[in-house]
Amino acid sequence: MPSYHPSTADLFARFAEKECALIQRAIALVEDYEDVESNRPHGVDVALNLLSLNVDLETILAAILSDSRLLDYSLQAEFGTVVASLVSNVREINSLKVYSRNISTQASQVEIVRRMSLATADDVRALLIKLAYRLARLKKLAQEEPEMRHFIAQETLDLYAPIANRLGKGQLKWALEDYAFRYLEPENHLFVARELENKRAHREECIDTFIQQLQQTVGGSGMCVEIKGRPKHIYSIWQKMQRKNLPIDELYDLLAVRVIVQETAHCYEILGLVHQHWTSIPKEFDDYIANPKNNGYQSLHTVILDAENNRIEVQIRTKEMHDFAELGVAAHWRYKEGSKQDIATEKSIASLRQLLEEKDGDTLLANFRTELFADRVYVLTPTGQLIDLVKGATPLDFAYAIHTDVGHRCRGAKVNGSIVPLTYPLQTGEQIEILTANEIAPNPNWIDPNLAYLKTPRAIQKVKAWIKQQGKEQHLLMGQQLLEKEVHRLGLTKDYQLKLLQHFKLPDMNKLYIALGRHVINSRQLNYALLENGRKKRQVKAKQAASAQTNILEITVAGTDNILTHFAQCCQPQTGDDLTGFITHSNGIAIHKADCENISKLNDEQKKQIVVVSLKVNSL
Repeated sequence: MPSYHPSTADLFARFAEKECALIQRAIALVEDYEDVESNRPHGVDVALNLLSLNVDLETILAAILSDSRLLDYSLQAEFGTVVASLVSNVREINSLKVYSRNISTQASQVEIVRRMSLATADDVRALLIKLAYRLARLKKLAQEEPEMRHFIAQETLDLYAPIANRLGKGQLKWALEDYAFRYLEPENHLFVARELENKRAHREECIDTFIQQLQQTVGGSGMCVEIKGRPKHIYSIWQKMQRKNLPIDELYDLLAVRVIVQETAHCYEILGLVHQHWTSIPKEFDDYIANPKNNGYQSLHTVILDAENNRIEVQIRTKEMHDFAELGVAAHWRYKEGSKQDIATEKSIASLRQLLEEKDGDTLLANFRTELFADRVYVLTPTGQLIDLVKGATPLDFAYAIHTDVGHRCRGAKVNGSIVPLTYPLQTGEQIEILTANEIAPNPNWIDPNLAYLKTPRAIQKVKAWIKQQGKEQHLLMGQQLLEKEVHRLGLTKDYQLKLLQHFKLPDMNKLYIALGRHVINSRQLNYALLENGRKKRQVKAKQAASAQTNILEITVAGTDNILTHFAQCCQPQTGDDLTGFITHSNGIAIHKADCENISKLNDEQKKQIVVVSLKVNSL
């Protein structure tokens, strides 16, 4: 925020006479209703905090009127729809009292609170008013009890400063951080402030001297160059001291200069001149133009030593790069906070920042709502934990988000204390309580998309997995019974198991039982596999028996002899039986008894493979 303290005169100087009349009317209303004994900031204080952000008249009016006791006053008739809507939205944001000491220790929960606050803003200007109100509150925080001071300051660092950063309002962010730091760690704040103040004159002298020398150096180049000092803030300095474990005297970027040029090539020309005339520290050089940060940030960073061996950080970038970093898409706050955001988030924050810089807000405001938050809802557990869900999520989705077991046992739900159907679409800010039973019994109807019980893929998958598991146990038992029955019918011993697994290429018997129970392996395939396992042994015995006979069998198939045939093992046909033949795919004609059970079970298509077989015994 600016170093001077704006006054009501500055407020009126910004606007035309007709607009000032509306501002004066708003101030008069607030003064009539405001509790002067309260520690809450006055609406005018909030509006004054917004002056440096170049906001419009509606934002100033809403800032004055939003934190007041005008709940029953009709603002729309006197100040218009936009102002009334903004005031309503600010009050809605104020009603979100979900931040707690417990949440402050959980980074993921803090992030959800930030998103919830953003999602509640129908108009981004309402967020600016909320941030300006928080700054005004911080300025009066010394009047609060110590416990309240600590809570408000910590909430500011966790919630409001990052939101200010995401909106691209660095001045507001820095002011919020510095005030919060003052109340959270007063001794450390005082130490850094004194160090900066003691050396302020020296710093200003070093920066001014370097800027003059650099301007002279580039003066003859013909390049259009803007050079200015870059201010450092108490909290950011303290953070860097902790992060790098360095004393304040060894922080090189307490002295910092930014150089803005017109073309990318000029960045490297300026860099060459700087390195030519001053000693640089190689390990502190970064080329973010050739190698941009993941968020798209571009600039040249170098650190030089002046004549007195003071270390000065120099950032060199084009006007376009500077606008991108300061006012453009969400890249800057992403790398500052280390958060992972998707493309929709980047586009939406770009809209926010552009909306604040430009006056054409209708389309951008629509983008803000539809791209970033249209698909999310933020709800609370009875203990105050925040849950992030997709838009349209139901209490049943919420139950599965808490724990799979809670979802499986869910039988009902309360929203804000009232019973609701399990298909009720949850709304941001609602508190959900799940009613459970002792029995685990998900309803198969829950995964029917037409019934709208579940919206989240994770919850749907959990129900499907449970249903599949129940069927798996049933199929395993059915398959085991089927196999035992077939083995008993054929009179086989247990040495068949390994051969069956090898035949069907399965890892264990449970997989085989399930495949049988689900009819993935049918009874005919099982019968064939069981008989195939003992076929070689039986074929050897058959040959031995045939060689001991003194007769020769002559087999004719459809009037033709000399065809590959074999006797089926399922019915073990004899020479005196009525016979029939079945054309197999790999082993010629299988000869069965005419009344064989397997033949009688053939379908119409398979019956086309039946042929007439005759058997004649010739003696030697």
